Amino acid sequence: MDEELRKILKSLRLWGLLAHWDELLAEANRGRLSHERLLNHVLREEWRGKSENARLLRRKRANLPEILEIETFPFDRQPKLDRKRIMALYDSGDYLTKNENIVWMGPTGCGKSGLATGFLLHAIDRGYRGYFITFAELVAELFAALADRSERKVLRRYASYDCLVIDEIGYAEVEPSQVGLFFTLMQKRHQTKTTLITSNLGFSEWNSFLKNSHLTSALADRLTATSHVFNMKNCHSLRGKLDEAGERDAK
Repeated sequence: MDEELRKILKSLRLWGLLAHWDELLAEANRGRLSHERLLNHVLREEWRGKSENARLLRRKRANLPEILEIETFPFDRQPKLDRKRIMALYDSGDYLTKNENIVWMGPTGCGKSGLATGFLLHAIDRGYRGYFITFAELVAELFAALADRSERKVLRRYASYDCLVIDEIGYAEVEPSQVGLFFTLMQKRHQTKTTLITSNLGFSEWNSFLKNSHLTSALADRLTATSHVFNMKNCHSLRGKLDEAGERDAK
């Protein structure tokens, strides 16, 4: 390969072709690849490489605290969780194509965040843009945006994600201005994007931290109408069992 061709391939970012140029030509010269098959092979390999790089980049930008795949979730240790229903929803991907939400409600440590992360990774691997953020971090960012009048920009950013995880709703009390911005965000995402929510409280208890019965009721109505809700109140904490197991192992 001459230097001019090398520069052209670099400029076009055809890294696979650049790396395997000699072996591809050798294969073609041996008569194993026609011109058509060679071109087809090169284009497909470049597409695969770029698709994989894009997938990894989407994962990197998703702000995931942990990489928790759904395949590693300990369903056998949560017998009261409807595994069949969860996996049917996961495998079909309908929640994404129909812009539906998923809500997991239950006590601390029962696996809500792990499930939400697994579904988010599933969406990202299917080509969707996703992001993970806790409720406390989200409302703090929205509140800070009021100070420099960038709330429209921040709302537009969070409204644009194809799949957004809002984790731990109910663990932080919020100011009236924060409630209004959060409601605006959810309204923008309503029936246009998928939102994955985890909460330690049921919908009827959300007014305890939102402190606005009108907006709480309106938000609950929108979520229940377009969401798959998993009630995990009877599920036990996985963290406790892991801690106990760790203590036993240490002893």
